[in-house]
Amino acid sequence: MLSDSPTLHMLCGKIASGKSTMAAQLGAAPGTVLVAEDVWLEALFAEELHSLKDYLRCSSKLQTVMGPHVVALLNAGVSVVLDFPANTAAQRAWMREIIAGTGAAHVLHVFDVPDEVCLARLRARNAAGDHPFAVTEAQFHQFSSHFAPPTAEEGFDLVVHGKAHRRALET
Repeated sequence: MLSDSPTLHMLCGKIASGKSTMAAQLGAAPGTVLVAEDVWLEALFAEELHSLKDYLRCSSKLQTVMGPHVVALLNAGVSVVLDFPANTAAQRAWMREIIAGTGAAHVLHVFDVPDEVCLARLRARNAAGDHPFAVTEAQFHQFSSHFAPPTAEEGFDLVVHGKAHRRALET
């Protein structure tokens, strides 16, 4: 049975900070659908993804299709775990548009994990070969240079995972 109050779960954190692991856990809840960007990008654009510019182009195309789909799921009473990065103000603005098109609750999960931990996880993930994309350390740093944690002015309901910048996110 579906909940009367669907929730949109969003994830903010650097590469290998634990977003997809949390997404899988949240997505296992009854009445919840997991929508994972990496799965869709691999299926639709794997041959086209070689740079940050490629990622931005392909991700934008995917957002154009997924936004209305996620709105429809939420309006049908289904909770959604949106495993797309909420790592920039622009990405979060897109997610804000989704929320505005629904009566759903929302939670923005923010992963505050040191770069050293993310890099160690990234190396292990790459070695295991079970992730759709092998990200280099240089790519990690390139993507991380665009990371901007959410501000209070953005108005999201936050759950912070980790401690280093919790106070900054709450003010």
